[in-house]
Parts: sequence; structure tokens; C-alpha cells
Amino acid sequence: MQTILGANGQIAEELAKELNQNYTTDIRLVSRSPKKVNETDNLFPANLMNEIETSDALKGSTIAYLTVGLPMNSLMWEEQFPVMMKNVIAACKKHHCKLVFFDNTYMYPKTSESQTEETNFEPTGVKSTVRAEIANMLLSEMRKGQIEAVICRAPEFYGPGKTQSITNTLIFDRIIKNKKINVPISDNTLRTLIWTPDASRAMALIGNTPNCYGQTWHLPCDDNRITYKDLISFASVELRRKLNYAVTSLWIFKVLSLFNKQIEELLELLPRYQVDNIFKSDKFKKRFPDFTYTSYQEGIRKILKTSNEK
Repeated sequence: MQTILGANGQIAEELAKELNQNYTTDIRLVSRSPKKVNETDNLFPANLMNEIETSDALKGSTIAYLTVGLPMNSLMWEEQFPVMMKNVIAACKKHHCKLVFFDNTYMYPKTSESQTEETNFEPTGVKSTVRAEIANMLLSEMRKGQIEAVICRAPEFYGPGKTQSITNTLIFDRIIKNKKINVPISDNTLRTLIWTPDASRAMALIGNTPNCYGQTWHLPCDDNRITYKDLISFASVELRRKLNYAVTSLWIFKVLSLFNKQIEELLELLPRYQVDNIFKSDKFKKRFPDFTYTSYQEGIRKILKTSNEK
């Protein structure tokens, strides 16, 4: 049995579909209120903050995927993510279950240097520090041979459905709602974005490839990186209408953060939009040369097509 921990988000849903289609129909979905993605899914309500419930959720599992997401709330991240990771590691060790951890890049330096699996962590801010802490927690257990695990790391998301990211929120959601687009910080820095279904498909592939364990893998993205200016221009062509946008500078975000808690929570992430973001996935592409990933043009086209069909 393969188990998805944190089963209600877009990544987890796409992962459940991919596992069911290509690997196994024996899938357990775990969250506080799990919902079926496939007809044969087994639902297991559990709170990963509870050590016993976490252990019970993984009983009988051969592979566990940790895909939990939390709201942008620094205090919640500090209080919950390390406890959940500790409980999941303990449960995997107890039940001899492999662990696939879906990770992000918050702990990487916010510079234009290329990011690879060997990039050192330089966290700045609470959320970045927490992400570094839980990744290091797992890496320590992996190095000691205490757990068979793999880290799958992704840059910022863009995609369909419930995909949550700054790009989806400020760009695509506003295009779909015919609202003025807010570009964060700069419209001419290069962005590396990952199409959420690609991230889930790649994670399923890694999780079901035994010799991928004991390593960190960058999940595959289109290397023809795109600026927000180019992204909006392409969307304009697709929609056959001019899309207007405004670039919101960092100092404006800082002023707005004094009155808006959600914007305050974004502040530590925004400096990465001042510079090019070069996330490299060469290792994955060399290991899995036949894996097809979504180009930015194709992804943008799919988002706009889906919104027009609603």
C-alpha cells in the first residue's frame, strides 16, 4: 500500500491520480478530513501532530508521501512542521516504510545563482528557517541509515485547480476574474515555475524507483525560463485581448504589510522576485530522459482553456 500524508492539496490529488493510473490502486489518503480522488482510495482521518495517529496511518504502508501544506502563517509553521516531520519519521521507521518528502526551495539563497541539489541552505526568515530545519531533520536520519527516504524539491508552482502560489494568486487568478494583474517586484526577472501535475508525476516516478532513494532530486521544469512580462504577453495572445498589469514594488508590499497579515507573511519570500530564479533539474532529466514535462506556453494555454470552459 502507498500512503499520501496531507491528502487534500493539488499536489496530493494529482499524485493520487498518477499512482492509481500507473503504479497501484492500493492507496491510502490521510488528512484530518480526506476525500476520495479515485474510487478505490482508502480514507484514513488522522492528525499528523499526534504521534499515535500518525503511526496508525502508516501501518501496512510500503511507501509514504509527505505532501502536507500549511497556510502562510509563521507561528503555525514553527509549531507544526517540525512535530509532523518527527512523527512521520518515527512512524516510517517503526513500520519499515519508505518516505518520499515533497519539499520546496524557501531555504535556498535568494540570489540569481543556479540552484542544484548541492546548493547550500541559507534561510532568511521564519518560514525559510523552518523548511531548512525539517529538511535537515530528514537528511540527518538518511545519512545515519535510519530511514529509506528521498527528497523531491520543487520551485514555485503554477497550474490548474487548487494550485496555490504567488503566481497563481496575483497573475492567473486575476486574469481569469478579469481583474488587473499585480506583478510582484519585477516583470523582467526570469522565473522557474513547475506545472503542478508534472511535480506529482515526477514524485510518483521517483518514489517507485528504488535506486532513487537516499538522495535529493529537483523535479523537472521547463528550462526556457519566462519573465512575468512574457507570461502576460503570451496570455494576451491566447485570449486575443490586451492584459494590463502593474508591478508592485517591495516598498509598497512593506507598507501594505502593516495593515494586512497575509502580505506580512509574504515579505520574506519577495526578495527572490528581485533576481532571476534559476532552478536546475538536470539530474532528473538525465536519469529519466523519457519523462515529458510541460512547457510554459502549454501550461499557460491549459490554465486559460480550463477557465474559459467553466
